[in-house]
Amino acid sequence: MRPALIALQAIVLREALRFVRQRSRFIAALVRPLVWLVVFAAGFRAALGLSITPPYQTYITYEIYIVPGLCGMIILFNSMQSALSLVYDREMGSMRLLLTSPLPRWWLLMCRLIAATVMSIVQVYAFLAIAALYGIRLPWEGYILALPALIIAGLTLGALGLALSSLIHQLENFAGVMNFVIFPMFFLSSALYPLWKMAESSETLHDICAVNPFTHTVELIRFALYGEFNVGALGWTALAGVIFLALALWGYDPAHGLTRRKG
Repeated sequence: MRPALIALQAIVLREALRFVRQRSRFIAALVRPLVWLVVFAAGFRAALGLSITPPYQTYITYEIYIVPGLCGMIILFNSMQSALSLVYDREMGSMRLLLTSPLPRWWLLMCRLIAATVMSIVQVYAFLAIAALYGIRLPWEGYILALPALIIAGLTLGALGLALSSLIHQLENFAGVMNFVIFPMFFLSSALYPLWKMAESSETLHDICAVNPFTHTVELIRFALYGEFNVGALGWTALAGVIFLALALWGYDPAHGLTRRKG
């Protein structure tokens, strides 16, 4: 087996073992969206008076509408958690040891990104299974067609977390950055309510939501879960992923990033 594939296998396995041993992380990743699904959905539906008629021309309940947004929430939170572990590994020295291996630095960072994406997808499908038991079922083909969308979403949001981790020097500073990034991205998106509802409140907020990369990530997942293909959402999500990944690679470049700043 080629050294690059050995490194990928080892890093993914390491993240999987860490994930299995941190059972509280898995439980928290499921409880958070389930609380939104079971408890907050009724309140939001009543407060907003939503009657959702999505592009797929079928009437759906508000609970079904927010399922893709909650899938995006799982990926977003897991991406930030993975970035937090990168900061921890850097403080402990294991990240520096990894990056000094003979393999290209960009490939090692991609391995971490792929590992985080795999863990995110496992959590998303666990959430979808619980939601189905709760009575919220989507078209069966949507569970299969959503996989490519989840992979793209995981890579994009994971690249965002990777870029942020390159800017954080100390572990205790990362919690504030996570809250500064996660909550604006989540609430200023179409995860909980459609953009036309936001436009009724404020055109400015609507425009902010429209350029939010997380909005297009959620829409990509939403269309995929209903067997549809959203070209615009795919393009915006892929573009954001390329930008985030470029920033991450620049941040971890010894000539520009951490090594130079510490020197």
